[in-house]
Amino acid sequence: MNQRLDSVLRGAVAAVQANALTPLFALPTAVRRRLAGPPIQIDGNTLDPELQLLLRVKGWLPDTTKSTAAVARAHLKYLCMLVAGRPVELQRVTELTVRGADGQLGARLYVPRDAGRGLLVFFHGGGWVVGDLETHDPLCRALAADAGIRVLAVDYRLAPEAPAPTSAEDAIAAFTWAVEHAEDLGVDPSLVAVGGDSAGGNLAAVVAQQTVRRNLPQPALQVLLYPGLDLVGRRPSRDLFPEGFILTEDDIIWYRDHYTPDPKIRPNPLVSPLLAEDLTGLPPTYLTTAGFDPLRDEGNDYAQALESAGNHLTHVPHPSLTHGYANLLNIPGATRQAHTHLTNHLKSALH
Repeated sequence: MNQRLDSVLRGAVAAVQANALTPLFALPTAVRRRLAGPPIQIDGNTLDPELQLLLRVKGWLPDTTKSTAAVARAHLKYLCMLVAGRPVELQRVTELTVRGADGQLGARLYVPRDAGRGLLVFFHGGGWVVGDLETHDPLCRALAADAGIRVLAVDYRLAPEAPAPTSAEDAIAAFTWAVEHAEDLGVDPSLVAVGGDSAGGNLAAVVAQQTVRRNLPQPALQVLLYPGLDLVGRRPSRDLFPEGFILTEDDIIWYRDHYTPDPKIRPNPLVSPLLAEDLTGLPPTYLTTAGFDPLRDEGNDYAQALESAGNHLTHVPHPSLTHGYANLLNIPGATRQAHTHLTNHLKSALH
């Protein structure tokens, strides 16, 4: 029986490699559950069976060690291509440049049909080392279309070529540019939000803090999707989920060491926004955490710290999901529900 299941999984891998997850998840629910295997339960949470199936299929895909940044970047692009599906059609997608901390940065503006006057300035995840406009293109398209807002994705500089706090300063400069050029972008300057996933969530949190502290234009909303917020401390979720759930302990250390080769900078709020001494006066926050994410606990701690400082917070825990779920748009079930919850919130906050 196990050989039979393995044969089915190998066939599923072939479909994935053809950029066709749809046939796998179009199988009857009972079949998908059987292929996924027995439920995985850790720390009182049960892994979403659709994600469990994807993780099992992923085990058959070619893997690579993060030997160099170039290899890691190519591998992430490959994985993102496999799960991208068909791109959402928008009214317009425009390549442009925005101001960075030291020169111009590439960027991409997504304009949906019947767009409102809101804008989300978005920073992609990837540990400050990998990821780019292409890896997160499907997500940005879906956010724009489903929330009815414009999305401006920024191609900030990456480590190790540009170590911390370069990407943070790029993010601050790019967000400030977006507010200054809001009318040119077709948006209301009072409805410009900042957001990102993982390392991009870190940058969004830094932007929200530093625009307040530096007396710069401030976001209407900060959107932090399973953010990494503390490059110094270690919390129990790191030990609960060291491997097997998208982001591993080895990944975290590899990213950290590339982004901050000098450990002395790690406590700086430009790098670890959770360690900022003053969290008062920040913009409204939409923060998500995933139950099977090694970064879960620092997200929970930041939610508590924001609330304790008197900020308006919407904290949405997704107990059955893993790190990186926002990019898995073709997976049914809990990942789609999380996306819908986010886009509904963006609609409400930015219209």
